[in-house]
Amino acid sequence: MKIALIGYGKMGRMIEQIAIARGHDVVCRIDIDNQQDFESAAFRSADVAIEFTAPSVAFGNIQKCFAAGVKVVSGSTGWFAQHEAEMRDACERDSKTLFWASNFSVGVAIFNAVNRYLAGIMNGFPEYDVELEETHHVHKLDHPSGTAITLANDIVERIDRKEAWAEDTTDPNLLRIDNIRRGEVPGIHTVRYDSEADLITITHDAHSRKGFALGAVLAAEYTANHQGLLGMKDMFTF
Repeated sequence: MKIALIGYGKMGRMIEQIAIARGHDVVCRIDIDNQQDFESAAFRSADVAIEFTAPSVAFGNIQKCFAAGVKVVSGSTGWFAQHEAEMRDACERDSKTLFWASNFSVGVAIFNAVNRYLAGIMNGFPEYDVELEETHHVHKLDHPSGTAITLANDIVERIDRKEAWAEDTTDPNLLRIDNIRRGEVPGIHTVRYDSEADLITITHDAHSRKGFALGAVLAAEYTANHQGLLGMKDMFTF
């Protein structure tokens, strides 16, 4: 498979290493200083582009991929909710392909499934209040993290006593999300159900970015053979 990389920082380089180790060819690397390469023959030859950049430029990058006829895997967070309708329309009306996820870690995909299952159980136990905490490195611009938003939306969808989520809230009808930025933490997400009797906690603690990078390459392999607006629930059906 021919892969184009959009964003060539720490994550982009790790994705490149894993992609090459899995037998793929990286045919184009686009970063802030060579935006003209979106117009190159090398970029247009890619089967899939893997995009990890910033919220302010991700949507534009994906539009450039669509214009070049290149399928996209995007792990950029902080932009998708605002543009989901446009992305869905492009995929359905114009047969474009975007695989977007707030987190590509296989472990997080499993954690999300556990979170959904547990929330369904806890809907029947109103004596437990629920809250969510996410911790990331100081370079992360958006908050809450995309993964925290995914977790929160799944909880709100299943627990009737929570109307929505919010940061730093004291409203008992809202799911509280706390965010912490420190050091070079790859990502820690914790969901807590607390009552007078006890505390139930589930946590995913990433040791490095390697799990995210591997998941992005797995998503690219999946995307190469599928069409539409795709996500982790399509690739992993548990």
